Amino acid sequence: MRHRRTLACLAALALALPLAAALQSPASADELSLSNFQLRPNSNGTGLQDRADALPLVKGTVTGIMNDLNRQGDDPTGTGEACEPDALESGSPAAISRSVCFQSDDNNTTQWFPQGVTTVADMQADQEWGDGYQPVLVSWYDKTQNDAIKGVRISFMDPASGAYRHVLLVYPQANGSYDTVRVSQDPSASGYGTSLHAGGIVWYGNYLFVADTARGFRMFDMRRIFDLGASENGSTADGNKVGLHGGTYHGHGYRYVMPQIGSWTRTAPTGTKCTTSDGSPQFSHASLDRSGTDHLVAGEYCAGGEAVNGRVAAWPIAGAFDGNELVMDTSYRWNADAAHKLPDSNVQGATRFDGRWYLSRSRGDSADGTLYTTEPATGSTTTLQIASQKHLSIGPEDLSHWQAGTDPSAPGLGHLWTVAEHPAKRMVYSVQP
Repeated sequence: MRHRRTLACLAALALALPLAAALQSPASADELSLSNFQLRPNSNGTGLQDRADALPLVKGTVTGIMNDLNRQGDDPTGTGEACEPDALESGSPAAISRSVCFQSDDNNTTQWFPQGVTTVADMQADQEWGDGYQPVLVSWYDKTQNDAIKGVRISFMDPASGAYRHVLLVYPQANGSYDTVRVSQDPSASGYGTSLHAGGIVWYGNYLFVADTARGFRMFDMRRIFDLGASENGSTADGNKVGLHGGTYHGHGYRYVMPQIGSWTRTAPTGTKCTTSDGSPQFSHASLDRSGTDHLVAGEYCAGGEAVNGRVAAWPIAGAFDGNELVMDTSYRWNADAAHKLPDSNVQGATRFDGRWYLSRSRGDSADGTLYTTEPATGSTTTLQIASQKHLSIGPEDLSHWQAGTDPSAPGLGHLWTVAEHPAKRMVYSVQP
């Protein structure tokens, strides 16, 4: 199968932001300093990747997954309509470009909540995988926090057919097993009993960036997906087991598992979130900006009534890569070149294109959300100003930009994809800003 990668140009740009880059001194959330948005690779270098590579399981592929989609939305994909009408407030003027629905058990479940969205348009500029697939990916987190913490799963969706399949994210352990992805992977630490929120995801080249709220990004690799159904020592029979049990690997009943291979972690000191004393941001959502030099974008959610509305920032993507591979040099630092205060609270997703920011704001589980378009940012550390707004669905989450055209030198605005999160009101859909 064909897999055209668009990362070759990164070799010349890799490590373009050196450790000794001249930045402002750390500051509070009220002051904004680019130094507060610096990231570093995880402290154990290639350790997680080495653990993943040592798993004695048959590897799967994205193409194999897309050829093996096992779930189907109750409604067909919608063009110019909402395939789940209950995802919109009654009488809503929200203009849906395309929509894809989940089958009834996923639409109605109160265990799993969808959060992050990314597409093949993030993955590579030609917006296509293999023989014509145009996948949309959605992250879900296990909200129940019962004895079997199931962590995070990723839906690989074919928007042309409405079919999809879930893949479980896992954390490889030193003993040859793996666990689900949690706020903390240390059984003795606070957060071990809580699934990672995975509020934002970006598929870029071979890698999947997953927002880690209190830290930065977890890293996963599409070349390191494992197929428990094709592995003699794998099983999909038990939905309450994960990892190695009696010589057999499990994945909570899912056929495919994708282990973490690294992370990027903020370096600035933290304070109480969503206050002016918090110098280091939360990572609540994520997206990609392809207008000009590719940038990874992330921002934080702050609820109404908190001291600040939240912040967004952008990192030149080359800073995370050495050629086509992730930097894992523990001494390296990845620096943002823009950071902004948000103009409103309750922002669930953000992306940027040609200097303007696009923000999704939620308004509870019964009212339409809002898509804000900002004025072009006038500096690297400013407060964004709202230029216009439109209706979104109830409960809009992360944003992903599908630019118009496939010429990376002249991309157009195109559409924004997001997902409605609330039970019985869920759909994945796109809108024109």
